[in-house]
Amino acid sequence: MDKGYLSNENFVRLDDVIEEHKEKRGALMPVLHEAQKIFGCLSLEVQQKISEKMSVPLSEIYGVVTFYSQFTLEPKGKYTIGVCLGTACYVRGSQAIVDKVTELTGVEVGKTSPDGKFSLEATRCIGACGLAPVLTVNEEVYGRLTVEDIPGILAKY
Repeated sequence: MDKGYLSNENFVRLDDVIEEHKEKRGALMPVLHEAQKIFGCLSLEVQQKISEKMSVPLSEIYGVVTFYSQFTLEPKGKYTIGVCLGTACYVRGSQAIVDKVTELTGVEVGKTSPDGKFSLEATRCIGACGLAPVLTVNEEVYGRLTVEDIPGILAKY
Protein backbone atom coordinates (compact mmCIF):
# COMPACT_ATOMS: atom_id res chain seq x y z
CA MET A 1 0.00 0.00 0.00
CA ASP A 2 1.13 3.52 -0.75
CA LYS A 3 2.62 5.18 2.32
CA GLY A 4 1.63 8.68 1.20
CA TYR A 5 -0.09 9.17 4.53
CA LEU A 6 3.40 9.42 6.08
CA SER A 7 3.93 12.88 4.59
CA ASN A 8 6.06 15.59 6.18
CA GLU A 9 2.93 17.71 6.51
CA ASN A 10 1.29 15.01 8.65
CA PHE A 11 4.39 14.71 10.84
CA VAL A 12 4.40 18.50 11.36
CA ARG A 13 0.74 18.26 12.43
CA LEU A 14 1.70 15.44 14.83
CA ASP A 15 4.49 17.61 16.28
CA ASP A 16 1.89 20.31 17.01
CA VAL A 17 -0.40 17.80 18.73
CA ILE A 18 2.45 16.44 20.85
CA GLU A 19 3.56 19.94 21.79
CA GLU A 20 0.01 20.80 22.84
CA HIS A 21 -0.32 17.72 25.10
CA LYS A 22 3.27 17.11 26.15
CA GLU A 23 3.08 18.64 29.61
CA LYS A 24 -0.33 17.17 30.49
CA ARG A 25 -0.71 14.10 32.65
CA GLY A 26 -2.01 11.09 30.71
CA ALA A 27 -1.15 12.72 27.40
CA LEU A 28 -0.42 9.50 25.51
CA MET A 29 -4.06 8.53 24.81
CA PRO A 30 -5.14 11.90 23.36
CA VAL A 31 -1.95 12.05 21.29
CA LEU A 32 -2.60 8.56 19.92
CA HIS A 33 -6.20 9.47 19.05
CA GLU A 34 -5.11 12.63 17.26
CA ALA A 35 -2.28 10.80 15.50
CA GLN A 36 -4.72 8.21 14.19
CA LYS A 37 -6.98 10.98 12.91
CA ILE A 38 -4.04 12.58 11.10
CA PHE A 39 -2.46 9.44 9.61
CA GLY A 40 -5.44 7.08 9.50
CA CYS A 41 -3.50 4.52 11.51
CA LEU A 42 -0.72 4.18 14.06
CA SER A 43 2.01 2.56 11.99
CA LEU A 44 5.42 1.82 13.47
CA GLU A 45 6.81 5.05 11.97
CA VAL A 46 4.13 7.10 13.74
CA GLN A 47 4.69 5.26 17.02
CA GLN A 48 8.46 5.87 16.77
CA LYS A 49 7.91 9.60 16.30
CA ILE A 50 5.60 9.75 19.31
CA SER A 51 8.10 7.74 21.35
CA GLU A 52 10.95 10.12 20.51
CA LYS A 53 8.98 13.32 21.06
CA MET A 54 7.25 12.24 24.28
CA SER A 55 10.13 10.20 25.74
CA VAL A 56 7.85 7.21 26.15
CA PRO A 57 9.30 3.78 25.37
CA LEU A 58 8.15 2.41 22.01
CA SER A 59 7.20 -0.86 23.72
CA GLU A 60 4.76 1.01 25.97
CA ILE A 61 3.17 2.79 23.01
CA TYR A 62 2.91 -0.46 21.05
CA GLY A 63 1.29 -2.10 24.07
CA VAL A 64 -1.37 0.61 24.29
CA VAL A 65 -2.01 0.63 20.54
CA THR A 66 -2.45 -3.13 20.33
CA PHE A 67 -4.55 -3.34 23.53
CA TYR A 68 -7.33 -0.96 22.50
CA SER A 69 -9.42 -2.10 19.55
CA GLN A 70 -10.13 1.44 18.33
CA PHE A 71 -6.50 1.81 17.30
CA THR A 72 -5.26 0.32 14.07
CA LEU A 73 -1.74 -0.42 12.84
CA GLU A 74 -2.70 -0.41 9.16
CA PRO A 75 -4.44 2.29 7.16
CA LYS A 76 -8.09 1.59 6.41
CA GLY A 77 -9.38 1.45 2.88
CA LYS A 78 -11.57 4.12 1.33
CA TYR A 79 -14.52 1.81 1.98
CA THR A 80 -14.68 -0.20 5.17
CA ILE A 81 -16.94 -3.21 4.82
CA GLY A 82 -18.23 -4.54 8.10
CA VAL A 83 -20.03 -7.86 8.19
CA CYS A 84 -21.89 -8.53 11.41
CA LEU A 85 -21.03 -11.87 12.98
CA GLY A 86 -23.38 -11.46 15.94
CA THR A 87 -25.57 -14.43 16.79
CA ALA A 88 -28.61 -13.49 14.67
CA CYS A 89 -26.49 -12.60 11.64
CA TYR A 90 -24.28 -15.65 12.00
CA VAL A 91 -27.25 -18.02 12.27
CA ARG A 92 -28.72 -16.46 9.13
CA GLY A 93 -25.58 -16.93 7.06
CA SER A 94 -23.21 -14.01 7.58
CA GLN A 95 -20.14 -16.26 7.24
CA ALA A 96 -21.16 -16.93 3.64
CA ILE A 97 -21.42 -13.14 3.18
CA VAL A 98 -17.87 -12.71 4.52
CA ASP A 99 -16.64 -15.45 2.20
CA LYS A 100 -18.29 -13.83 -0.83
CA VAL A 101 -16.87 -10.38 0.00
CA THR A 102 -13.42 -11.93 0.36
CA GLU A 103 -13.83 -13.77 -2.94
CA LEU A 104 -14.87 -10.63 -4.83
CA THR A 105 -12.48 -8.11 -3.27
CA GLY A 106 -9.52 -10.35 -2.43
CA VAL A 107 -9.51 -8.87 1.06
CA GLU A 108 -9.47 -11.05 4.14
CA VAL A 109 -10.99 -10.04 7.47
CA GLY A 110 -8.84 -7.46 9.21
CA LYS A 111 -6.97 -6.50 6.03
CA THR A 112 -7.04 -3.77 3.40
CA SER A 113 -6.80 -4.29 -0.34
CA PRO A 114 -3.43 -3.37 -1.91
CA ASP A 115 -5.04 -0.50 -3.82
CA GLY A 116 -6.46 0.93 -0.59
CA LYS A 117 -10.05 0.70 -1.79
CA PHE A 118 -11.56 -1.84 0.63
CA SER A 119 -11.02 -2.94 4.22
CA LEU A 120 -12.97 -5.87 5.60
CA GLU A 121 -13.96 -6.20 9.23
CA ALA A 122 -15.94 -8.82 11.08
CA THR A 123 -18.05 -6.87 13.52
CA ARG A 124 -20.03 -7.99 16.51
CA CYS A 125 -23.70 -7.16 16.91
CA ILE A 126 -24.53 -3.76 15.45
CA GLY A 127 -28.06 -3.80 16.86
CA ALA A 128 -29.91 -4.55 13.65
CA CYS A 129 -30.82 -8.17 14.38
CA GLY A 130 -34.19 -7.82 12.67
CA LEU A 131 -32.31 -7.20 9.40
CA ALA A 132 -29.93 -10.15 9.77
CA PRO A 133 -27.61 -10.81 8.11
CA VAL A 134 -26.28 -7.27 7.94
CA LEU A 135 -23.35 -5.68 6.13
CA THR A 136 -22.17 -2.07 6.33
CA VAL A 137 -20.08 -0.11 3.87
CA ASN A 138 -18.83 2.93 5.74
CA GLU A 139 -22.12 4.37 7.05
CA GLU A 140 -24.47 2.53 4.65
CA VAL A 141 -26.36 -0.46 6.08
CA TYR A 142 -27.55 -3.39 3.98
CA GLY A 143 -29.82 -5.98 5.57
CA ARG A 144 -31.63 -9.26 4.91
CA LEU A 145 -28.78 -10.18 2.61
CA THR A 146 -28.13 -13.21 0.51
CA VAL A 147 -24.82 -14.10 -1.10
CA GLU A 148 -26.35 -13.11 -4.45
CA ASP A 149 -26.77 -9.50 -3.23
CA ILE A 150 -23.05 -8.96 -2.62
CA PRO A 151 -21.79 -8.34 -6.20
CA GLY A 152 -24.40 -5.61 -6.73
CA ILE A 153 -23.56 -3.92 -3.45
CA LEU A 154 -19.82 -3.93 -4.14
CA ALA A 155 -20.38 -2.61 -7.66
CA LYS A 156 -21.68 0.64 -6.14
CA TYR A 157 -18.25 1.37 -4.70
